[in-house]
Amino acid sequence: MPLEAGLLEILACPACHSPLGDESAADTPELICTGKDCGLAYPVRDGIPVLLVDEARRPA
Repeated sequence: MPLEAGLLEILACPACHSPLGDESAADTPELICTGKDCGLAYPVRDGIPVLLVDEARRPA
């Protein structure tokens, strides 16, 4: 289930404060940091973004 566009406008990466890209329609829903030096992927569980750096997946 994709997140609301208004919500994405105010969310930012907790690590670098860059905007987040919505990948919540994928098999493993997550929000991806758009910062070129960061790129952390934050999980979305039950439609709720988990914006904790400790829970984020490092870029491949």
